[in-house]
Amino acid sequence: MDRDTWNDLAIFAAIVEAGGFTRAGLGLGVSASALSHRIRAMEARMGVRLLNRTTRSVAPTEAGERLLASLRPAMAEVEAALITLDADRARPTGRVRVTAHRSAAFDIVLPRLGGLADAYPEVTVELVVDDGLVDIVRRGFDAGIRRLPSLEQDMVSVRLDDGVPLAIVASPEYLRSFGVPDTPQDLQRHRCLNYRLPTAGSLYRWSFERDGQTTTMDVPGTFVTNDIDMLCEGAIAGLGVACVIDTQAAPFLASGDLMSLLDVWRPMLPPNYLYYAGRRNIPPALRVFIDAMKTPLPPSPSRRIDRHVRL
Repeated sequence: MDRDTWNDLAIFAAIVEAGGFTRAGLGLGVSASALSHRIRAMEARMGVRLLNRTTRSVAPTEAGERLLASLRPAMAEVEAALITLDADRARPTGRVRVTAHRSAAFDIVLPRLGGLADAYPEVTVELVVDDGLVDIVRRGFDAGIRRLPSLEQDMVSVRLDDGVPLAIVASPEYLRSFGVPDTPQDLQRHRCLNYRLPTAGSLYRWSFERDGQTTTMDVPGTFVTNDIDMLCEGAIAGLGVACVIDTQAAPFLASGDLMSLLDVWRPMLPPNYLYYAGRRNIPPALRVFIDAMKTPLPPSPSRRIDRHVRL
């Protein structure tokens, strides 16, 4: 059924309910003559008279009564659907599908989901962990979290932090055997654990900053992985020096399984951004998810630890 026919049927029902063209026109904001023209055109298309007209009244014909009896349940369903739509527009509900890289999933998303669920129990978050860059529109995601140097023009981004601190770590056993590096250049004489970037396919270049000076370098090594958890595990196993997310290393630094190196060089990763397709009407469920991700978290006690090397 085309839109014009549906509109004409709605006009027909309104005329019958109002008992005439003039009253129906007042309710619809249309002149009585325009309504009469629409009904005559519909009757001509259908080949059947739907309304009996006199100078004083308008009433449905027998065919019109049968049509109206069929229309009323359908129109009631449409009205109920519109009421539900209005309610959903005001109340956050439904699923929000999000892709995030691993450290953002653990450090940004998960700690905030409890508060979101308490405030909006009808919102479901589906979190897909993927360290590669993702086309969220093509893959059917509502939002993504990445460290983005740039965005497509139709994307909107929200900065979530000021950058992510890294930790250069190694096991006590490794450091006893190979010594402690004092500068980033000393890493050229060490076994380093390299990370292969999932989208670019290249090895991550280690970057250091001190007194406003930045040093970026490739490091030698005998181990390469595309899994950030394996970097920590490899360092714990004594395979060499790893560059990992600060929060990822924190429990192993606290337990003494790992030691922190080159702290004064303050290695950092770029900020995390939440990004989504630009649109005029953001679904309420996505809006409250975005707001939740921007909510500050109290500092974790596990991060405030003495991480200096002690051999």
